[in-house]
Amino acid sequence: MNMADRIQYLRKTKGISQEELADKVGVSRQAVSKWESEQSTPDLEKIIIMSDFFEVTTDYILKGIEPTKDKDEKGREIISRILYISSTALIAIGLFCAFGGWYAEQTMETVWGSMIIQAVGIAGYFIGRLLSAAKAPFYIDWLNIVGIAFMPVSMITGYLSILIFKQGWIAPYPSGIFHVLIFGIVFLTICILSYILLRKKTHGSL
Repeated sequence: MNMADRIQYLRKTKGISQEELADKVGVSRQAVSKWESEQSTPDLEKIIIMSDFFEVTTDYILKGIEPTKDKDEKGREIISRILYISSTALIAIGLFCAFGGWYAEQTMETVWGSMIIQAVGIAGYFIGRLLSAAKAPFYIDWLNIVGIAFMPVSMITGYLSILIFKQGWIAPYPSGIFHVLIFGIVFLTICILSYILLRKKTHGSL
């Protein structure tokens, strides 16, 4: 992997476009495109800015040399990554269990049981944060927020649908046209706002 490949790899890992990286470094999008296609190389000042932004050493960008980490730190990072992925999986499993349980029995016991599964996933996420300084990938944070919000939003909007339109259920997923409508507006708003806030937190002001 040469310097051009490393810059492209770091940019894609960060989840940003060439234009966003250009704004962060203070160059044009065409300059970033030339770096990644080996038509030119960034000067030392830009390399330093990128190393701070991507949280890597200048040696890594220039030569691909990564700083050595002790075995304990590497082990913690591996475990934290596993916990991050597992947390999202458990939150998704909790959702599907709630959907299936409610469809079959329509009892709140199945919903509470599913929320316990999600709570275990949330606990795993925070344990992962404690074990390692490495942050969870942007998409993990966003999927967790969306997955956790789904059932509470559905139940709250179901209650509102009953109050306003005399239709709907206080259920883990929306049912009935008015419930679906209210849920869609609220949930979509949460998805968009959380996406924007996490992008700003992860990438800084662009």
